[in-house]
Amino acid sequence: MRNGIKAFLLVFLAVGLFVAYSSVFVLNERENALVIRLGQIQRTVTTPGLHFKMPIVEELVFVEDRLLFFESLDKSVQVVDGRRYNVDAIIMLKIVDPRKFRETAQASLNQVRDRLETRLDAALRQTYGKRTFDSALSKDRAAMMTEIRDQVRGEALSLGVEIVDVRIRRTDLMPDVLKDTYDRMNAERFAEAAQLRAVGDAERRRIRAQAEREQVELVSKAKREAEIVRGQGDATRNKVFADAFQRDPEFFAFYRSMQAYPKSLEGSDTTLVISPDSEFFRYLKDSEGRKQPKAAQ
Repeated sequence: MRNGIKAFLLVFLAVGLFVAYSSVFVLNERENALVIRLGQIQRTVTTPGLHFKMPIVEELVFVEDRLLFFESLDKSVQVVDGRRYNVDAIIMLKIVDPRKFRETAQASLNQVRDRLETRLDAALRQTYGKRTFDSALSKDRAAMMTEIRDQVRGEALSLGVEIVDVRIRRTDLMPDVLKDTYDRMNAERFAEAAQLRAVGDAERRRIRAQAEREQVELVSKAKREAEIVRGQGDATRNKVFADAFQRDPEFFAFYRSMQAYPKSLEGSDTTLVISPDSEFFRYLKDSEGRKQPKAAQ
């Protein structure tokens, strides 16, 4: 009898512990919880800590309350000029309505991801299709990411999810388009280099022509000034000679004769045919330059 009572008490205690254990759950700060009874959502628990539920008849569905990241890789898009390339995008999202998340996506992140992938493909094609290749890679990049986010946000909100941001991580041309783009850019750079060389050559010719013109002007000016100085020097020299001639005509005649002798005899093959009685030799015959009497016939 006592053994039967003990067994009953142990079973009762075990059932009580099971019921107590099944009615208590702990919620941490990284998640929310949905309390579901017979397939119907009874309440949403969002406060971290110890909570209670009805055992057996109520079940829990935990929902992430953190910022989540979805990668969308190798999306093929086409820009307005017809070129195609691959895009890698990252979607940052957060579940803001656990009840709607459960009702529309069965609280499955995979279902949310599949639906967002479809909407993201359409948003990428629409956004990139309105822009050129250069703008898609540079100046419009930030505006494009905002535009894509806004297009995906409506679909996400219908699933109880908020799109925090959309980032374009990688943009690569297709292999065939990459070669064509490289050849085009190479040709453009060669054309630009040729234009720069042409401009530089024209500038070089202009500078050289200007320098040569300035050289001619400077040389002409220097020659003109030199002729003026030379003329002034000649005039001064002639004036000095004239003053000297007026002071002592005889000495001036002697000086001029002394200068004429070496000038007339310059060179080793110089020959003079002059009469010995010529006036040219009078200072050689007499220091005072007096005329010599003619010899008797």
